[in-house]
Amino acid sequence: MSRKLGKQTGPLSAADDAAELAPITAMMSSRLMVLANLLKRGAILRYKRLTGLSSVEFGLVASLGRRPPMSVIRLAEAVGMDKGQISRALAELVARKLVAKEVNPRDNRETLVCLTKAGLAAHDAIVAGAQERNRRLLEQLGKDELGVLLDQIDRLTDTAAQMLADEKDLN
Repeated sequence: MSRKLGKQTGPLSAADDAAELAPITAMMSSRLMVLANLLKRGAILRYKRLTGLSSVEFGLVASLGRRPPMSVIRLAEAVGMDKGQISRALAELVARKLVAKEVNPRDNRETLVCLTKAGLAAHDAIVAGAQERNRRLLEQLGKDELGVLLDQIDRLTDTAAQMLADEKDLN
């Protein structure tokens, strides 16, 4: 993806021809989605290997972390997923003894979930794996480069959030 865009001077290769047919692939948002998808696919494979968890399951284990018990509704909000999908994944995690469920003593209509000792071990393996992946990804950048990159990502994220809000307002 390091190809520079500009005026073509020679014959087009197959890659150049494809780029001409799909100019959206050269856009920043497309490049960031490719990066995010590659990172996600690698994470799914790593955490499946380390913990035997699916992507939904490791997301829940990572989100529950070393926190006090939380409601299923709060967990759904935290991971941005449908409560039904989370409930199915939680049932599997409970069956595997990685998550414990209990009725909220202050509101018996609400279910609280937290990691068990085995769930905490899986969480710690996920965190260690994530730290290693992050180190490997960023080791090629100097401290100043990393600071600039993180600042730019924050600025792009703010702009993207505003763009999403604008789109929601139009619908």
